[in-house]
Order: sequence, then structure tokens, then C-alpha cells
Amino acid sequence: MCGMPQQPPVRSTPSRPRRPDASMSLLNTVMDHSLDEGYAEAAARKKANGAGGVPRPLRAKLGLALGLVLAALVVTVGAAQARIAAPVVAKERAELIDRIESATSDADELEGDVETLRDDVGERQREALKKHGGSQGELVSLLSGATKIHGPGVKLVVDDAKEADQGGGGPRESAGFSDTGRVRDRDMQRVVNGLWQSGAEAIAINDQRLTALSAIRAAGDAILVDNKPLVPPYTVLAVGDGQRLSTRFQNSRDGQYLHALQENFDVRTSISVQDDVLLPAAPSVTVRTAEPKAGKGTS
Repeated sequence: MCGMPQQPPVRSTPSRPRRPDASMSLLNTVMDHSLDEGYAEAAARKKANGAGGVPRPLRAKLGLALGLVLAALVVTVGAAQARIAAPVVAKERAELIDRIESATSDADELEGDVETLRDDVGERQREALKKHGGSQGELVSLLSGATKIHGPGVKLVVDDAKEADQGGGGPRESAGFSDTGRVRDRDMQRVVNGLWQSGAEAIAINDQRLTALSAIRAAGDAILVDNKPLVPPYTVLAVGDGQRLSTRFQNSRDGQYLHALQENFDVRTSISVQDDVLLPAAPSVTVRTAEPKAGKGTS
């Protein structure tokens, strides 16, 4: 049976399913080829030529060894320099000590000369008082502090508090000083003035005789009497009627002031009557004279 030739059936090939990440081709390329091709090629070529370098553990060991060698070299050089410089430093130190000892010796010698000259001047002043003081020359000499004096009196000791940093209310609040337990020059001024007013005839602080021209001042935390620094405890000796002098001073305003320092600042004080106290002569006394000027109309 003739008919039209039949075409072989066409079998359709099913299409490959689309990848879900087909739209992320750039991201896929980056993930699949994390190393740039140029770098990868260079690394492969270096490995093929056997030029991969020293292994990392060996490099670390070599670096550590080199660091230790350098440290040892620095320590060795420093020790050598110190050993070389040690004799020079020791020599300079010895020379400095010699200079200090020499200067100290010279200062002590000069201080001794000053004391000798001061004693000589004081003796000449006392002789002048005896010579020109008339019948009252000895009394004038005693009152001016030019000669030693001894007799009954009182001994007053004033010392800083054991802890000289404490504060609190008290008689110094308006004095301009910090409120501490340290004895101040103003305190000693009030003590001395109180003793004078209570009947003292002569006074000395730490063997430093006071005269009518004496000054009690401060230099930092130090108390100066006639420019001579004193250190605590401050021992005040006063010649006078001992029992009466002690009673009158303790009942005076200055005695009460000293008692307030003891109560509020723990300043340590003690007073005792003495049968005999010895006061030295003042180191230097300025001799001054005054003559009344004759008025008009007098013969």
C-alpha cells in the first residue's frame, strides 16, 4: 500500500533543570576560585622550582637564636662598660667625700672662732657695764643679761604633741596657723611674756638667755631665738619667787592659753618649782647709753 513516507518520530530530549544559584554566578566564581589565578600560578611555579624557602618552624628557631645572641651581646657590652667606669665613679665619689669633709671641718673651725670672738666681745661688754654702770653696774649687768644668774625659780617644759598633725578647735583658730599639735613661735612668745608679767627676773629657753632686745620668730617649722634655731622639747627656765611665779603664771591668760593647747592639741607641758636654776649669760649684748637733754631755762 503506497502512501506517503513516514517521518521517524522525533524524540524530544528533556532540558537540564536550571540550577537554583544560576543567578549568583559571580559569587560562585569567588567561592570556587578563592585564590587569584596569578597568585596560584606563581605559588605552583615556586614550588616546582624547589624555592619554597625555609620551613616556618626552622625560621622561628633561627629568629629566637638570633634574638638571644643579640641580648647576650648587649648585656656583655653593658657589663664591660660598667666594669670600666666603676673605678672612675669610685674615685669621683671619694674625692667628693673628701671635699665635703674638708668643707665641714673648715666650717666647724670658723664656728669655733666665732664663738671665741663672741665670748670675748661679751666679756668686754660686761667689763664696760661694770666700769660705767656706777654703783648699779652689777644690777644693770644682771638685768641686761650680760652675766650669768642663778637662784630659785621655775622650770617649764613645752613639747610638740606625739602626733603633730592633729587638728581641732582651740585658741589658734584665728592665729593664721594650721591647727596642729606642733609648738609655734607665737606660743613661745605668749609663754615668755606670761612669765615676765608673772614676776620672772630672768628667762632662758634651751640655754638661750633672753634680753630686752631678744626676738622669738619662726623659720619654716623651726623656732628661732635671736636667730638661733631651737629644737623641741623647749625648756624654759625662769628666775624668781618659784611658788608665787608658778601660781601666777598658771592663773594668767597666757598660762590658760598654754593649758588650752594641751587640752585641744595634746601639746605636752609640765611646770615645776626649782630651788636653784642657772641661766647663762646672753651671747651678745648691745651696750647703749642715754642722757637726758637739758631743757631750756635750766641751770
